[in-house]
Amino acid sequence: MRFGILGPLDIRTDDGTPVDPGGPRPRALLTLLLLDVGRTVPTERLIDGLYGAEPPAGAMGALQSQISRLRRRLGPQTPVETDPVGYRLAAAPESVDAHRFELMTEEGRAALAAGDPARAAAVLREALALWRGPALPDLPDAEAHAAVARLEELRLAAAQDRVEADLALGGGAELVPELRALLAAHPLSERLYGQLMRALHTAGRPAEALTVYEQARRTLADELGTDPSGELSALHLELLQGGGRAPARPPLPAQLTRFVGRDAELARIAALLADPDSRLVTLTGPGGAGKTRLAIEAARTGAEACLVELAPLGDGTKVPYAILAALGIREGFRHATTDITGRLLAALEDRELLLVLDNCEHVVEDAARLAGLLLGCCPGVRILATSREALGITGEVLVPVPSLPPEPAERLFLDRARAVRPAFEGHARVPDICRALDGLPLAIELAAARLRTLEPEELADRLDDRFRLLSRGDRTKAPRHRTLRAVVEWSWDLLDAKEQELAGRLTVFPGGATADAVQAVCGVPDPEDLLASLVEKSFLEVSEGRYRMLETIRAFAAEHAVDPGGLRDAHAAYFLRLAEHAEPHLRGGGQLRWLARLAAEHANLDAALRHLARADHAGALRLMALLSWFWRLRGLHGEQVPLARALLAAVGEAPPPGLVEEYVLCAIDSLSGDGGDPLAGEELRARVDTVLESYQGPLRLPYVLVLWSVAAGPRPAANERALAHAGDDPWARALLDIGLGFQAQFAGRVRESEECFARGLKRFRAAGDRWGMANCLEPLALHALARGEHGRALELLDEGLGYVRELAAPEETADLLRSRATVLLRRGDPDRAAAHFEQALTLARTAGAADKAAGALRGLGDTARLSGDTGRARAYYEQALRECAANWFSVGETVRILIGLGRTAVAEGCVEDARDWFRQAAAMAEESPGVLELAEAAEALASVTEPPERAAVLLGAGTGLRGAPPHGDPDAARTEEEVRARLSPQTYADAFDQGRRRRSAAVSERWADGRRRAGGCCP
Repeated sequence: MRFGILGPLDIRTDDGTPVDPGGPRPRALLTLLLLDVGRTVPTERLIDGLYGAEPPAGAMGALQSQISRLRRRLGPQTPVETDPVGYRLAAAPESVDAHRFELMTEEGRAALAAGDPARAAAVLREALALWRGPALPDLPDAEAHAAVARLEELRLAAAQDRVEADLALGGGAELVPELRALLAAHPLSERLYGQLMRALHTAGRPAEALTVYEQARRTLADELGTDPSGELSALHLELLQGGGRAPARPPLPAQLTRFVGRDAELARIAALLADPDSRLVTLTGPGGAGKTRLAIEAARTGAEACLVELAPLGDGTKVPYAILAALGIREGFRHATTDITGRLLAALEDRELLLVLDNCEHVVEDAARLAGLLLGCCPGVRILATSREALGITGEVLVPVPSLPPEPAERLFLDRARAVRPAFEGHARVPDICRALDGLPLAIELAAARLRTLEPEELADRLDDRFRLLSRGDRTKAPRHRTLRAVVEWSWDLLDAKEQELAGRLTVFPGGATADAVQAVCGVPDPEDLLASLVEKSFLEVSEGRYRMLETIRAFAAEHAVDPGGLRDAHAAYFLRLAEHAEPHLRGGGQLRWLARLAAEHANLDAALRHLARADHAGALRLMALLSWFWRLRGLHGEQVPLARALLAAVGEAPPPGLVEEYVLCAIDSLSGDGGDPLAGEELRARVDTVLESYQGPLRLPYVLVLWSVAAGPRPAANERALAHAGDDPWARALLDIGLGFQAQFAGRVRESEECFARGLKRFRAAGDRWGMANCLEPLALHALARGEHGRALELLDEGLGYVRELAAPEETADLLRSRATVLLRRGDPDRAAAHFEQALTLARTAGAADKAAGALRGLGDTARLSGDTGRARAYYEQALRECAANWFSVGETVRILIGLGRTAVAEGCVEDARDWFRQAAAMAEESPGVLELAEAAEALASVTEPPERAAVLLGAGTGLRGAPPHGDPDAARTEEEVRARLSPQTYADAFDQGRRRRSAAVSERWADGRRRAGGCCP
C-alpha cells in the first residue's frame, strides 16, 4: 500500500485503488502510526494524540477498538502489529510520502553539493510535488504542532535547494515570482533574499536586486535588530561593483585529477582561439595522448564552451543529434525532424560559442562536413576538435599533441601513483617506466595504478618484456594506436581470469551500465566486487552508480569478449524489459524520474534497438513502440526515422500477429520527418488508417492516439474508433478529451471545447502527467481570454509553464510564453507582452524550432502595430512569414501573419493592399482543419468592405464561426464600432444575424467574387 500524509490522509493499494480509512479518529490514529512507520508507537502517545491531555475513561479500550477497525480496513497486506509497549504499522518507510520526501530531499541536496544541479533540480521538484496540501491535517493541533513545524521546515529547505539548483542552471526571471511568494511567507530568510537578488541579476534587473537588499536590511533591523549576514552583504557588494553570478552555460565536465604539463600546448591553443582567423583548431595525436583532457582545460579559459562527446556514436549521421543533445536542445513534440542539420544551424545562428568536438576519428567525414557547414553559417561559432586524423577543412589549424617530455611525464606518474600509494616519493625506475611508455598520459596513468599491487622494479621489468619487439624507430613507423594498444594489452594481462571475462562482457554496453544491468546481462552474480576491482585498475570509470569504459579500452576488450552474439541478445532483452517497465511511468507521477532514467540509458537503448532490427523484427517493433512516447517527450524521435523506415520495409505491409499497435507506432515514427517520398507517405497513412479501422482495441499503448493525430491531422470522422481504442484507460480518456476539445474548438463549439479540456485536465491531474496537464491548461487559458478573464488566463498559463519547465521542454515553454504574451497584450500591457514574445522567440531559436519562432515574431508584429509602429510591425510579419513551417498545424499561424500584414496596410492607408492580404488569408483559412482562422479572416475583411451592410454580415460570420464574440480583440472591436456608426441598430442587427447564420458561406462569397473596392493603394 501507499500512504500520503503531506495533505489529507490518502491510502491507495498498489494498483492505485483508494482505501477509505474512516472518520476523524481512525484518520488521526493511522497518521500517528505513519509518522513512525515500521517502529513501535507507545500506547500513551497514541492516546494523547487521539484524545489530548485528558483522555476519557475507557480510552485504552477505545484505542484497541480503533486498532481492530483499522486492521480490517488495511487488510493483511499492511498489518498493525502489537507489542508490549504499543503498536507498529508494518510497512516500508518508502510507502509513506513524508518519509519518501525526506529521502528525496537528501538525495537532491547531495546532488547539489556534488555539482550536479540538473539532477538536484529534477529530484527536488519531484519531492516537492508529493505535497498535496498542509501536512498532517488529520491530527489534533497540539499533537501535530512539532511534526508539522519540522516537515514545513524541510519543505522550505527543499524549495530553497531547488531554487539554488535552478540558479546554477541559469534560471532567472522565471524564479522571481516564486521567490517573492516565499519571502512573503518567510520574511526573515536571508537565503531567500540572496536567491532573489541573484535571480533578478541573472534576469537583467540589477537595480531591483539592489532594492531587495535594502528591503532585507530594513526588515532584519526592524524585526530582529540585526544587520544582514556577511554573505548577503558580500553579494550586495558584488552586485554594486557590477559583478554577480552569470547565467549557467553548458558545463564542461569536472575533472577528478590534477592537470599536469602541456603548458606550451595550452598557450598555443589559447592564442589560436583568440585569433579571429583560426575558427577551427584540431588537436591531433595517438589514442591516449591526452587530447580530450587538453581540449577541456583549454576550453575552460575562454568564453562559453560546450563539450560534444562523439565516441559513443555508431555512425556519422548521429553527429548533429549529439551536438543538439550536448547543447541541451530537445526536438519539438510536433516539429518535423528529418532536417536536423537545419535545426542545429538555427539554434547556433546567433550564438557565440566554442564547440569541443571530441573523438572525431571514427566519424571524421561526417564531422568534417558538419563542422564546415557550422563555420560557414554561424559566424559566432568556433570549433576545437580532437581526432587521430585531421578533419581536412580549408582554414583548419592543427595542433599536434605529442608524448609528454620526460619531466612532466614523471610528474604525472608521481601524481597518479600517490593516489593509490599515498606515501610514494618516487623511485629510480620511474624515468624508465615513463620512457618505455613513450610518455603517453593514459598509459602512464594505467601503469601508476598498478603500484597498488606491484613494486616499481616489477612494473619496469614487465614493461621491458612487453615492448621488447617495439623499438622507438619501429614505433614511429607503426600505426599511431599501436603504442597505446601495447599498454592496454599489458594492463589486460594483469587482470585475473574473472576480471578479464567481465571486462570483455562489459563492452556490450555502449553507454555504460548500472550494477543491476551488469548482473542481468553479463550473467555475473553480485558483480560489485569485480566492478570495484576494475575501477581500481583504471579499466572502468564510475559516476553516480554507472560504470563506463574508456572507448580505447572498450575497443580492445571487445576483441576478447566471449559469445558476443549471445551478449547482444541478453543486452537487448534486458533493455526491452526496462522499456516495458518504464512505459507506464512516463504517463504518471513518476514521469520526471523515468525520463531521466531512460535518458541515461539512451545509448544502450539505441544499441539494443539496432541489434533487434537486425536479429528480431518483432522484438524491434516492441522496443520501438515502447520508446516512442519517451522519444517524443525528450525530443529524440527524429534520429529514429531512418531505422523506423528500414524496419517497416523489413516487416512488410501487414503487422505481425499481436503487434498491431507496435506496427502502427513504427509507421508513425517513419512519418515523423519530411524527407521521404510524399506519395509513399500518403500511401503509408492510408495503410495505417486501414489497420486502425480494423483494430478492436482497447489500446495497450494509448499514446498511439496522439501520435497518429499529429502524423495524420485531425479526423473527426474517426472519433468513434478512437473512443473504442481508448477503452477505460484514464490516461487515454484524458488524451481523447484533448483531441475532442480541439475538434470542438476548431468547429466553433466553445462550451463543449472548454468542457473537454477541463475534463482532460482533471484526469491528467489524477494521473500526475505534467505533459497532459500543460496541454490542457493552455487551451483553457485561451478560453478564459476569449471571455475577457485575463487574470484567470494568466493563472492557468503560469501553472502550465511550471510543468513544461520541469519537463525541460523549451518549445512547449515558448508556446505558453507566447500565449501569456497574448493575454498581456489584450490586457493593455504591451511592454510586458513584447518581453514575453522576445523570450518565446529566444527559446524557439535556441531549440531550432522555426515554426515556433514564427509565432513569436507574429506576436511582436501585433504588439508593434497596436503601438503605432507599422514599419517595425511589417518587418516582424514578413520575417515570421519566411520562417513559418509548411505543415497542417502551421496553417493557422500563416493566416494570422497574413491578417497582420493586412491590418498594417490599413493603418498605413493602403486599403487595396490590405484587401489582397485578407483575401489570401481567407483562401488559406479554408484549408485549415478548423474554422477559427476563417472567423479572423472574416473580421479582417469586414474592416475594408463596402457597403457597411456587407461588413456587418462578415462580422456576424466571424462570431458564428467562432461560436462566440471576439471579446477583447482590439481590431475586431474597432471594426464593429466603425460599422455600427454607419448603420441603424436594426440594419446592423439584421445583417449581423444573416452572417452569423450563414457562417463560412458568407465569407467565401465576399472574398471570392471581387466586389466593389474603396480607397487607394500605397505606392
